[in-house]
Amino acid sequence: MLTRVGLSGPLVSRQFGQVGQKRNFFLTYGIASVVGSLIFNENNRLADKMENGQLHYKDANSVFNSAALEEKNRLFHRAPPQYPGHVPLYGFEKALMVLGSSIGAYFHPERNEFIVGLGESTAIPSVLKKLQKQMLDDSTGRKILRERPRITSTSLDLDYLRSLPENTVGNTYIRWLDREGVSPDTRVPVKYIDDEELAYIYQRYRECHDFYHAITGLPIIIEGEIAVKVLEFMNIGIPMSGLGALFAPLRLKPSQKDRLYNIYYPWAFKSGLNSKPLINVYWENILDRDIDEVRRELGVEQPPDLRNLRKDYFEKLKKSKKL
Repeated sequence: MLTRVGLSGPLVSRQFGQVGQKRNFFLTYGIASVVGSLIFNENNRLADKMENGQLHYKDANSVFNSAALEEKNRLFHRAPPQYPGHVPLYGFEKALMVLGSSIGAYFHPERNEFIVGLGESTAIPSVLKKLQKQMLDDSTGRKILRERPRITSTSLDLDYLRSLPENTVGNTYIRWLDREGVSPDTRVPVKYIDDEELAYIYQRYRECHDFYHAITGLPIIIEGEIAVKVLEFMNIGIPMSGLGALFAPLRLKPSQKDRLYNIYYPWAFKSGLNSKPLINVYWENILDRDIDEVRRELGVEQPPDLRNLRKDYFEKLKKSKKL
């Protein structure tokens, strides 16, 4: 009996051990299943919240990142166009345009894109607002701003201008266009000035440029352009005109500089300062008026004929070489 009891003891122990292991296994498996189920359900709950936009993660840097993004948007947000054709520029883009167009205009003054870019990139708002006030203070200027006329081959009847008497503003203008081989349509639309009315004022200045040539008789050659630019700067104050007067003569020949500095600069300073504001002239409404009478009213003197001065200079130079 003792032997049987002794033999049965280990068997009973092993049996109880196996039962205990099975209980531990089932207990561990049950706990893991419950925990896994809870985690799985929590993940599903979070996924549902995320899908519905209800999950918000509190980022410690969120305040900083939000402020940085707001500052970035403020600095690099391109404003919407203010009028048809308007191209808003960042400050650094305008600075690059000033630099690039200045260099281009200096070495290639015959290329219109450089002149256009330089003009608009240097059109300081304070100067344009001064012109705006000047126009608003004048009855004719207000009418121009109200009616917004454009000077083109469509708005002007060029055949009618040719039919006008020779000494009228309109006939003088069309004869100058024909002689120089240009058209009113060569003045491109303004697109880099942000304010819509200021853009029109600059467009008006640009389109009236040929009338300044016509009433003064100055041709489209480098000296004539510089002389008209000085007149414009002294009367209207557009910065590009002043820059042209300052730097353009640097590349001229001594004879050209002599004519400019001794004849046309003094004339342009005097006429520009003493004449009435040219931006307020409604040229389209005075085309049939006597040109000399208009010059007197405006206070613009007609300078010596530049082409004749150049012709005389070359004839003298030719004679001196023969001698």
